[in-house]
Amino acid sequence: MTVTDSDLDIERPRLSLGTAAARNLATTTKSVPQMQGITSRWLLKVLPWVEAKGGAFRVNRRLSYEIGDGRLTFTNIGADVRVIPQELTELALLRGYEDVEALSALADRFTQHEYEPGSVIVEEGRPQDAVHLIAHGKVNKIGRGEYGDQTVLGTLADGEYFGGDVLAGPQGEWDFTIKAVTPVIVLVLSWEVFEQLNGEAGGLRAHIQRMFAAGGKSNAYGEAEIDIASGHEGEPDLPGTFVDYEVSPRELELSVAQTVLRVHSRVADLYNQPMDQVEQQLRLTIEALRERQEHEMVNNRDFGLLNSADLKQRIHTRSGPPTPDDMDDLLATVWKEPTAFMAHPRVIAAFGRECSKRGIYPSTIDLNGHHVPAWRGVPVLPCNKIPITKTRTSSVMLLRAGEHNQGVIGLHQTGLPDEYQPGLSVRFMGINEKAIISYLVSAYYSTAILVPDAIGVLEHVELGRED
Repeated sequence: MTVTDSDLDIERPRLSLGTAAARNLATTTKSVPQMQGITSRWLLKVLPWVEAKGGAFRVNRRLSYEIGDGRLTFTNIGADVRVIPQELTELALLRGYEDVEALSALADRFTQHEYEPGSVIVEEGRPQDAVHLIAHGKVNKIGRGEYGDQTVLGTLADGEYFGGDVLAGPQGEWDFTIKAVTPVIVLVLSWEVFEQLNGEAGGLRAHIQRMFAAGGKSNAYGEAEIDIASGHEGEPDLPGTFVDYEVSPRELELSVAQTVLRVHSRVADLYNQPMDQVEQQLRLTIEALRERQEHEMVNNRDFGLLNSADLKQRIHTRSGPPTPDDMDDLLATVWKEPTAFMAHPRVIAAFGRECSKRGIYPSTIDLNGHHVPAWRGVPVLPCNKIPITKTRTSSVMLLRAGEHNQGVIGLHQTGLPDEYQPGLSVRFMGINEKAIISYLVSAYYSTAILVPDAIGVLEHVELGRED
């Protein structure tokens, strides 16, 4: 018979207190509750926060459009795109028409359509009965070549249009096909809708055939020119001028992220040592709210930065993956004092691989005590709120931050009732009949892009291809 050590341990009487029993009297060293969903939230850190009293912030800008350049200009509020009414005079049949009210009514009748790459927008042989304005993206014009085969007759992109002759009535059938090359945003006006407006506008039909009169002067940014004299002598007549503003500037209202935190009074009363249970519940709830806040500031269709970026500030990669050339192109869109690139961590990794292929090693800089990668001296910060699509593509943002820089700012309001952090309040809602304590936790925020060139977006960035 073999006797093991374990058998002897069971039978032998103990001479001292065992560890299992001792732990009942010991205070276990423990961490505070951990949460994997907490990220660095760099966007909330790099944006300066501006007080929005009254819960709203108005972005006043100079009136900005250029007539006579052959392209239409669009504005976007979040993901909603609208053509600038005066820009409709770029259409050949509307040149010279000066009734702004009628043009505004016409601009309101266009409907927005979005197409994925490869989608057919108009098809050869179908009735030509609508005007199409390309707000963003690239399309191919496909028709029959000299020898009867299908060929690309041309490419149309941002600000161009087709079907303008429909303003004079249906034009039979399309003699070409328009197919999307990239994701495309198109504004469409059908003949039936235009015909209804034509009756209301009165003189619109009479002006369709007029030739376009020379438009007003503008500067290199499309803003109405300020007449200034310089280098003169004597007492010549000085030019008179004024700075025109947008008639209907955009107003941004503060958005809110809210939740109700519930804690049983028994837990709050009995289990507060060594950690305050309510405090820890509140801490993790606030972390989750701040994560949602950053997500909304990036992706919200009304004020999120990806959707609010001006259409002219959105560019495409040259070959798919994010290359140093693409990052330089993005820098060219926000060249005045850029603050930071923002990209998904996997996109940053893809950029690193492209640099390694070329033997380029981006530098690092110190940002608030953190060593972060940089490109051309501009920090490249991770932001996992920038989405990755099912086809493994994403976006890179470059922004200029600060009100004094006419850049991107965060909006909040401080001094709230029961304020716990700036722009965040925790309000006691009472105890119900089940002895559950409730707290309303609210965070108020928004973003504002003060001028269009304060942010640029590199779109449809591929995470990598199989070699």
